[in-house]
Amino acid sequence: MREPESAPDLACRVTTNLSSVRARIAAAAARRGRDAAEVRLVAVSKTFGVEHVEAALSAGLLDLGENKVQEAAGKKAATPSGTVIWHFIGHLQSNKVRLAAETFDWIHSIDSIGLLRRVDRAATDLHRRLNVLAQVDLAGEATKHGGSVEEVRGIVEAATSCESITLRGLMVLPPWSPDPEAVRPFFRQLRELRETYATTVGGGLQLDQLSMGMSHDFEVAIEEGATMVRVGTAVFGPRTPPPR
Repeated sequence: MREPESAPDLACRVTTNLSSVRARIAAAAARRGRDAAEVRLVAVSKTFGVEHVEAALSAGLLDLGENKVQEAAGKKAATPSGTVIWHFIGHLQSNKVRLAAETFDWIHSIDSIGLLRRVDRAATDLHRRLNVLAQVDLAGEATKHGGSVEEVRGIVEAATSCESITLRGLMVLPPWSPDPEAVRPFFRQLRELRETYATTVGGGLQLDQLSMGMSHDFEVAIEEGATMVRVGTAVFGPRTPPPR
């Protein structure tokens, strides 16, 4: 069993990793003539402890992504108020909607009109303003969530009448491939969909965000227009498998 890292060692490692990731983001953006400041790095802290959150904060990173509502709520409670922008990137169950609306600033995984409206009602009850993204299923994988292209069109239309949430764009989880080039078409398709929705059904919505790309493929995602990349292991290191 590995000895736990000291807080200074962890902070140093996360700072070094972040420097490398940011350099890769800048290089990918430059290849497309983009400003790296257009790309928000969301460090995925799921399964990592509060000490990793503290290390990220000490390195100047303020956007953290989680895919379990209760896990994130616990970390938020242990973090100084207002220091982190929390992003929900997992599948949101109906019975977790209120806690999610209370915990997160961004929800990346709206996959139905019903969920959109439930989150809006919860945010209204809590007197909160939230940004959300519609998750698009572009590959039809049974193990992943997301709305079809036509279902997401309906979400975009419904979002124009929401009271307390703002639909800002789209998110995708493409099929896994060790070759980043194999998923480039999915990133390109999401960008094209965003452009289509913005011009045909957006109804004044900003629709300026594309959440796509993870540790192994975020550079390709940036080349295809990502404005948010969800990076976990490249920032925090390998995750420890859960005990059996």
